[in-house]
Amino acid sequence: MPVNALFRDDFYLSTCEAVVTAVHEDGGIELDQTCFYATSGGQPGDTGFLERADGSKIDIGLTKHGADKSIIIHVPTEGQAAPELGEKLTLHIDWQRRYRLMRMHTACHLLSVVCPWPITGAAVGEDESRVDFDMSETIDKDEVTSKLMDLVQQNLPVFLKWITDEELAANPDIVKSKNVRPPLGLGRVSLVCIGEDSAVDSQPCGGTHVSETQEVGEIYIAKIEKKGKENRRFRIRFGKPDASA
Repeated sequence: MPVNALFRDDFYLSTCEAVVTAVHEDGGIELDQTCFYATSGGQPGDTGFLERADGSKIDIGLTKHGADKSIIIHVPTEGQAAPELGEKLTLHIDWQRRYRLMRMHTACHLLSVVCPWPITGAAVGEDESRVDFDMSETIDKDEVTSKLMDLVQQNLPVFLKWITDEELAANPDIVKSKNVRPPLGLGRVSLVCIGEDSAVDSQPCGGTHVSETQEVGEIYIAKIEKKGKENRRFRIRFGKPDASA
């Protein structure tokens, strides 16, 4: 049975109960439901631990998808005990890490609003993220930072809207990514919307995000790198520009 991925409907859910449905030879654990985000779309998977009935813990160092998006595998760190099939566990994600990734992922969406060029690549990190754009224009990083912080300080709502696979197929232009298409086959696709009635942005994305732009906090563009004739890499960091090394 496909896993019930609870994070898709509640980005702030940091703990839940689940039952073990499979234990792989390499130690990977499948559960009937999970709040752990699996690596996808440039965002790293969650880490944390699974708590057993006796209070002992199974530390999770990686969460990833299996053969398809309906399978999520929790990979323990080396030396962890293996749970039993049917065992009930309490899941705890590393919330501090997840929340930083939520803030950063939302910041990447804001950058795509400020820089409305096709996206050729992206990677979300705890301290720095990057977004690559198909563009040849010269743009000032301080100007981009100022526009980003304006969106942050407006404290715009960030929310999910669900559409069907068929609706996405009928409206392919809403996808900003030039090289990566949203996963289809689950029956529905989540749109991350920013602003009242999606007035600022609406983009297919399966990642986790904050609920208001003000939660992103202080961010700045640390560097804009030329990666080919028509490709620019923007590096986003937390903090103020004068904090740059």
